[in-house]
Amino acid sequence: MGHTEADLAQVLHTGPFHLALRAALAVRGLPLHRVQHHLAHRGIKVGVTSLSYWQQGARRPQRPESLRAVRALEDVLSLPGNSLLRLLDGENSARSDVERPASRSYRSLLEVSDTVERLLADLEAPTDGGLHTVGHHERVRIGARRQLLARASQHVVRAHRDGIDRYLAIHHGEVGCDPERIEVTARENCRTGRVRSDRDTGVVVAELLFDARLRAGDTYLFSYGFEDGTGGPSGEYVRGFTYAGGQYVLQVAFDEGALPVRCRRFAQATTGAPRGARTDLTLSGQHRTVHLVEQGVRPGILGIDWDWD
Repeated sequence: MGHTEADLAQVLHTGPFHLALRAALAVRGLPLHRVQHHLAHRGIKVGVTSLSYWQQGARRPQRPESLRAVRALEDVLSLPGNSLLRLLDGENSARSDVERPASRSYRSLLEVSDTVERLLADLEAPTDGGLHTVGHHERVRIGARRQLLARASQHVVRAHRDGIDRYLAIHHGEVGCDPERIEVTARENCRTGRVRSDRDTGVVVAELLFDARLRAGDTYLFSYGFEDGTGGPSGEYVRGFTYAGGQYVLQVAFDEGALPVRCRRFAQATTGAPRGARTDLTLSGQHRTVHLVEQGVRPGILGIDWDWD
């Protein structure tokens, strides 16, 4: 659809940001790779993918370097000063009224937080992914060699800001695992996007792309899994929660040839805190499983550990 200077002036006044950026690109006749080139000449590095996400409304510039790029875009596209930044500021203020649960950083929940944050940055993920959990049912399988064989999740989330169309799933393999052999499976209402991994820590971050773009308040159900089995013996399964709220169910199933002698559920406030709320769990005879149910998750860590001997 064509855009005129009058259309551009109107959308710069009314917003939203992504439509204003899209109109400016159309009116100026600049393809994204040329825009990237102009920004690079100003010492600003932004990927074509990021620029595309911004004009589609799939992502919003939030980090300081991204906002610096938006200011430079106003110059590249010959727009009035602060015209795009003003739209961003206004939309951020409007979204501050949308309910957002209490949150905690990855650094307090993961021993490998530096690696996770680096991989997330490589995927250009904002600090706030825009989603919080309504319900999460997770199934973990432990193999005959006592290894973490696989895990599967059915996840219900709610968006607390507009434009969310993906979820970033984090998998942490056991010592000795091979991240390049760990397979990501998108099972329901999503598809696999980019995948990043770190061999030294065994961390894999997978982008799961939704079939719809969510607005603040929308819920979405999707399921996915990781096939692992590449690491050494496993003695626990741990899940960190950055946001409060929602129900979490964890089931761990053991191979009949490798049964633990004792299983316990536990909770932790942070990775460095002692494990509390410890409760013995009884292994079911026929299906060789244990589970926990948490009705109202709080930011922190939940898990099940077990003894082999």
